[in-house]
Amino acid sequence: MSTSNTSPVDQNVFDPQVAAELRAKRKSQIEKSLSKRHRKEKSFRFFGLSAVIVGLAFVALLFSSILYKGVPAFWQASMTLPIYFDPKVIDAGPKPVKAAGETPAHYQERYIAWQGKMGMVDWDALIQNGMIARDPSLASKRDDLNSIYTSSESYRLRDMVFKDPSLVGKKQDIKFLADANVDVWLAGNIDRTLPDDQQQLSPEVRKIADDLSAKSVIERKFNTQIFTNPDSRSSPATAGLAGAFMGSLFMMLIVIALSIPVGVASAVYLEEFAKKNWITDVVEVNINNLAAVPSIVFGLLGAAIFVGWLRLPISAPLVGGLVLSLMTLPTVIITTRAALKAVPPSIRQAAFGLGASRIQTVFHHVLPLALPGILTGAIIGVAQALGETAPLLLIGMSAFVASVPATPLDQSTALPVQVFLWQGNELRNFFEGRTAAAIIVLLALMIGLNSLAIWLRKKFEVRW
Repeated sequence: MSTSNTSPVDQNVFDPQVAAELRAKRKSQIEKSLSKRHRKEKSFRFFGLSAVIVGLAFVALLFSSILYKGVPAFWQASMTLPIYFDPKVIDAGPKPVKAAGETPAHYQERYIAWQGKMGMVDWDALIQNGMIARDPSLASKRDDLNSIYTSSESYRLRDMVFKDPSLVGKKQDIKFLADANVDVWLAGNIDRTLPDDQQQLSPEVRKIADDLSAKSVIERKFNTQIFTNPDSRSSPATAGLAGAFMGSLFMMLIVIALSIPVGVASAVYLEEFAKKNWITDVVEVNINNLAAVPSIVFGLLGAAIFVGWLRLPISAPLVGGLVLSLMTLPTVIITTRAALKAVPPSIRQAAFGLGASRIQTVFHHVLPLALPGILTGAIIGVAQALGETAPLLLIGMSAFVASVPATPLDQSTALPVQVFLWQGNELRNFFEGRTAAAIIVLLALMIGLNSLAIWLRKKFEVRW
């Protein structure tokens, strides 16, 4: 008689009821596990989406705050007046003309004397006459009219006659900027309930400004001079970004001419030609470390080497460009190497298989495919350099410069430094909006550069 070796437990497994219970238990465990995984996934997506929304909210808050303060600063109080270049006021006589047989020294003496007489002309009287022509009720308030327009406008009239003496005796409509304090008053950027001893303008001048604004003599118009004028301390209303813009332009040209070719060449050599040994390892570590060095350290280096040792002119775009080139170089090298690594090895192997040399492989096949990444990294590095301030402060570019640089060797400032200087100006009510306007210009340039990087990447991108 044969006996069965099946245990009671094994017999229960084949019991339909027990098997159903096991399946239900296993299904319940799987459902709980899946439910837990789904909850974790939903939580992760929720927190990730929340982080993105919070980040975008802060960015939107930042941009809206800058735009709210900066956009109105592009519109400035001004008035267009009919200016009659009265010969009775401009009594300096005609511009000297060199006579036949006259020595240069004698002609120069007569010309300097004429310039002296032109400097003594009461140019303010011409502007006041123009204001009275627009509003005859101002005839008895001449003493207060000088405070309505910015002080440099009288010198602008003088320069116009210097340039074209035929203006004398003619009438011409000319736009004049209101004084910075008048602009602040009319824009509502100062508390009108403050007592007179805390106001920047006298009660008489404030009343004249309000009356002229009500009569549309003074209007807020788009001010193009913020883009065409350099900085000014004697006439804050005419302060502009032209000098800082040209300084930044010269520096960026130097950065592009130095850091991009040197950085790309270094990256190509290290990635494609250099032997992998301890020397290249040390070089790579130092490049990565330089990319993390604070920018102010590069400013100290530039001040010590370029200004202190090489005796290059202080506060010059040339020095600023060299400092920013050193700072941008590690970024260009790292991004270029990453773009070269992204090219599939099969491209190199196919080129070698067809008999191409290493130089032919790199320059004919690898570099064209890596070009989008190289361009993106280079432009992002240039955009980063455009917004740097700390290294420029250490090489003297925080000095006040009231002229537009003509060459990289001329003294200049830069857009981020101009923002820094205006933010600390004592006429805060006026320059707070001007500072935000300068930030808008700087951000527009940086967004433009980043947009160019994205466009170039899409244009040259090759899919494999």
